[in-house]
Amino acid sequence: MPHIRFEPDGVDVDVRPGTSLMEAARKGKVQIRSRCAGMAGCLMCKVTVEDQSGLTPPNPAERQKLGPLAASGVRLACQARVHGDAVVQVPEDPLKAAIRAQLAKQKEEDSLW
Repeated sequence: MPHIRFEPDGVDVDVRPGTSLMEAARKGKVQIRSRCAGMAGCLMCKVTVEDQSGLTPPNPAERQKLGPLAASGVRLACQARVHGDAVVQVPEDPLKAAIRAQLAKQKEEDSLW
């Protein structure tokens, strides 16, 4: 069974070959944003996979949607299918990033007192 590791959460998931990265993320309770129900329409599920040897090559829809990003290891989690092991970098949710930044700012201000 292919083994997928989702970073920065450090979640490991074993899945069957042919499983999409989105399905693997759901199995591991890793949040990957999406709005199009896996139809490659919203482009919100972009992830980065440095060594793509454990994934199927990008299909025509994915290549068209990603354009030059595909060459830099960016994949659509809803379209990329697993056939071997892979390490997937999931971007931080923008809302979580904003909250984390605000909390860090607040902590810095509190330390000045």
